[in-house]
Amino acid sequence: MTEPRKINPWLKSALELGPLMLFFLVFMRYRDQVVSLGGRDYSGFILATLAFVPVLALSTLALWRLTGRLSPMQIATLVLVVVFGGLSIWLNDPKFFKMKPTIIYLIFSALLGVSLALRRNWLELVMAEALPMNAQGWRILTLRMALLFLGLAAANEAVWRLMSETVWVNFKTFGLPAIMVVFFVANARLFERHAQPRDGQ
Repeated sequence: MTEPRKINPWLKSALELGPLMLFFLVFMRYRDQVVSLGGRDYSGFILATLAFVPVLALSTLALWRLTGRLSPMQIATLVLVVVFGGLSIWLNDPKFFKMKPTIIYLIFSALLGVSLALRRNWLELVMAEALPMNAQGWRILTLRMALLFLGLAAANEAVWRLMSETVWVNFKTFGLPAIMVVFFVANARLFERHAQPRDGQ
C-alpha cells in the first residue's frame, strides 16, 4: 500500500472542517428566513445543506488529489452526505440530512462489531499509522469505539427529534467533534499501556 502524500496540516484542516463551518455559518445567517430559488421556497437549513453538499464533495476530491488516499470513513461520509443531503434538498425536508449522522454512526458501530467477531483489526488498518498499538490494545479500542458510535447515534436521534434546529446544528458542528476529542483524550492511558514503537524507531 502506498503511503499518503503529506500536505500542509493547516490546509488539511481547512479542507476537512471548512464544509462543516460553511454549513454552520449559512444556517446561522438564514435560519429565520425563507429563501426562494428556482421558484421554490427553502428554509435556512435547506439552504445550508445546499451549500454544504457540493463543497464537501469538492474538498474531499481535493484531499484525494493532494494526498493520494481517502479513508473508508471519508468515503462513507461523502456518499451518505450526497444521498441524504440530496434527499433533503430534493424533497425540501430537513429530516433526511439530520438522520445522516445516525446512519453513519450505526454503520461504523456495526463494522467494528463485525471486526471483533471475526478477530480482524479493521480499525488498526485505518489508524495504525497514528496510533501504533499491540493487538490487545486494538481490540479494547475497537470495542470502546463501537459503543461510542452507538451512543452517538442515539444522541443524534434524541437531539434532532426533540430539540430545535439551532440546537441540532450546534450539536452537529461543535458537540459531536468535541465528544470525539474527549473520547481520545480519555483513552490516553490505553494508548500508552499498549503502545508499540513506530517503524524506524
